[in-house]
Amino acid sequence: MNLQKRIDLMSFLGDYLKQNPEDWQLAKQKASIKNPWFTENFIEKATGSITEHFLDFKKLHNWAAHYHLDDLIKPAHVGIVMAGNIPMVGFHDLLTVFISGHKQSIKLSSKDDVLISFLVEKLYEHNPETRDFITIADKLKGCDAYIATGSNQTAKHFEEYFGKYPNIIRCNRTSVAILNGKESKEQLEALSEDIHMYYGLGCRNVTKLFVPEHYDFVPLLQSFHQFSYFRDYHKYSNNYDFQLSLLLLNNNMYMTNETTLLVESKNNFSAIGVVHYEYYNDQTNLKEILYNNTEIQCIVGENFIPFGESQQPGLFTYADGVDTMQFLLGL
Repeated sequence: MNLQKRIDLMSFLGDYLKQNPEDWQLAKQKASIKNPWFTENFIEKATGSITEHFLDFKKLHNWAAHYHLDDLIKPAHVGIVMAGNIPMVGFHDLLTVFISGHKQSIKLSSKDDVLISFLVEKLYEHNPETRDFITIADKLKGCDAYIATGSNQTAKHFEEYFGKYPNIIRCNRTSVAILNGKESKEQLEALSEDIHMYYGLGCRNVTKLFVPEHYDFVPLLQSFHQFSYFRDYHKYSNNYDFQLSLLLLNNNMYMTNETTLLVESKNNFSAIGVVHYEYYNDQTNLKEILYNNTEIQCIVGENFIPFGESQQPGLFTYADGVDTMQFLLGL
């Protein structure tokens, strides 16, 4: 299967998803039942982002051209361990390995083993030759290289298992936003999406806000109202109530719109239902600190990733800033 066929196949998949046929609708329902965090609207959000930013024919061509991809590559066997925190979060790795021309074996997360396996079967159905390039596996053995994503704890095991092979190992990361206090209502509502999309479970979700002294939090809390329906979802509501109880028991200060808690903290990571904030004086110094912080996946704000786009990564947006395609071409 040459490069053009691989691009055509992924472009076909994008067109298929846009049509939203009945079998895909059933797969989404099955995924939502198996993992209640994968609500229908968030699966739709993930699908829309993938079709628009990853599977567009012209974008795929430009991506391949940037790396001067050709059909002369000697295929290696790449093992991929996928995360399952948000719907189809590992799709970019699958796509990158496939377009590069390498073969892959994928170990899916038990939290997200419905959607991607369904799409792989759809690729098999459209072009049986795909079976030679993409395999779903329970265990990954005998691969030439590995790409593994998980928690800080699992990353230690990945280092132990895959350390002697070429690898990309990813662990916990989160995202932050820098505010200047002059944001418009529209910008704050877009920031609210960066915070709340996928219930805040993604590494590109904003979990920490850096705000200037004397910042007015009222407009920000009002922007959270668009996600007030979260309180009707028991899994989120239980987390919110638990975190609120902890704050009350410890007599800690907090702010809330009764859906999301704002708590002052130095920690960049926050629990479900909670967003941390911290005051800053010097934005230049703050940027330098954040750029050197390995916990940070992306920074949202003026002169950074625009508000509302943290969960809209493109083909060139590689996790942890590691160029996966360049890694694959170096095998």
